[in-house]
Amino acid sequence: MTMDTKKLTEELKNQFSDKLTLQEDKFFLKFIVEKDELLNIMSVLKEKYGFNHLANVTSVDYGEEFELVYHLYSIPENHKICIKTRTPRNSAQVDSLFGIWPTADWQEREVYDLMGITFKGHPNLVRVLLPEDFTGHPLRKDFVKKG
Repeated sequence: MTMDTKKLTEELKNQFSDKLTLQEDKFFLKFIVEKDELLNIMSVLKEKYGFNHLANVTSVDYGEEFELVYHLYSIPENHKICIKTRTPRNSAQVDSLFGIWPTADWQEREVYDLMGITFKGHPNLVRVLLPEDFTGHPLRKDFVKKG
């Protein structure tokens, strides 16, 4: 069964108007969403469109802002989608998706640990890879290794 990407895009655009834009490539249907709508859009994607698996959360440092990249799958339908959002470096925070997909737990903690992006509403946002006394976030472009 193939996903009707045109229908999905039209329905999401109707519901979220100017809060998202579409990018397509040969691998993924991608939506760029405003971070204030992230939770709403992700809830709709899970509940209405059956994207039952958050496979990956990662981030990119673009200097003045960070981009978060989420890969979602509908395992029963074999559909995949990519959602991207951005947050300013000086207030690097987005809503946690833990309440929608519990698999966000460790993935958000890893992004927090390595990039310093906080996830509002995460139940246990602590370092997962680096020691608690580690200073900084080593995947940031401005990170300077000491010693």
